[in-house]
Parts: sequence; C-alpha cells; structure tokens
Amino acid sequence: MADMETTKRTKTLTGVVTSKSGTKSIRVEIEFRVKHAKYNKYIRRRTRLAVHDEGNQCGVGDVVEIVECRPYSKTKSWRVVQVAQKAIQA
Repeated sequence: MADMETTKRTKTLTGVVTSKSGTKSIRVEIEFRVKHAKYNKYIRRRTRLAVHDEGNQCGVGDVVEIVECRPYSKTKSWRVVQVAQKAIQA
C-alpha cells in the first residue's frame, strides 16, 4: 500500500452567480434535482454558497466553476476556479 499514490479529492461544483457582495465575494446558486422518495418525481433543489473571488472577475449571471477550500471567513469556504460562461450584458 505504500507504493500507491494517494491524491486528495477536491469537491468541484458549477453554479450561477446571483450577487456580488463587496470586494472578492460573490454568492453562487447551485441547482440540482432529487427524486422524491414516495412519488418518484424529480424535484428541483438549490443551495446558495458564499464564494471567494480573488481576481474580482465574476459578474451577476456568470456561470462559474468553484472548488472547496480552506475557510476564508465565517461563511466562505469555496473559491472560484474559472468562469465557464460570461453573462450576456443587455
């Protein structure tokens, strides 16, 4: 077992930026579907995460890829890896 290389798996998610709250902080909403236990229908669920944006590059409506990391503050323990798709500005 000593020969096997151990790698740490990091949790990566993709979501939409819903708000910018100050410098280097954004709010990302991740939507997913779960199956109802009794009725077997799919239900949409969502979670909102506070994310650290080091480059201050994200805007509202952008699709971003985020990764779990060390806590930056009381609520922020995720950071932006890349902006997958920029929002269309009207």
